[in-house]
Amino acid sequence: MRAQKKELEMITAKVSLTQALRSQRQFIAETGSGHHIVLDDAAGATGAKPIELVGVALAGCTAFDVITMLRQKHHQKVTAYEVHVEADQAERPPQVFTAIRLRHVLTGFGLDKTAVEQAIQLSEEKYCSVGAMLKEKAALETVYEIHEEPSSWLQPVPSPERVSA
Repeated sequence: MRAQKKELEMITAKVSLTQALRSQRQFIAETGSGHHIVLDDAAGATGAKPIELVGVALAGCTAFDVITMLRQKHHQKVTAYEVHVEADQAERPPQVFTAIRLRHVLTGFGLDKTAVEQAIQLSEEKYCSVGAMLKEKAALETVYEIHEEPSSWLQPVPSPERVSA
């Protein structure tokens, strides 16, 4: 029996000008999965600039990878997780990213530093397609912070012992 090769899903998107007869450059973006995002420039300020979405895409891509590995492979109790992105751009067009700084901020119960480091490394080196594309042109620097969950009421409750009489 031959193994069937999994077909990769094609990524699609469409952007549509919202006000054709006006000077504004606002667009509505529609993803292939049917989600909508308002795009604009700094002057219009009614939506995200397209280059900002590249940063969002990188943060989202690595966040999905890292949280999946921490929860499913390492069984970590993560209660909060943020990925912050800062990127420097070239001075002249095309103003590609030249340096990107990622900061992972994780909160949870007894998070294992080694598990966090491994998950971030695997995301950067193997899984995150957005990062793989960006690091062709930009230097990528990653740091992380681990915080202990301060809310005692969120702590996992141990199963009660059963006593037989």
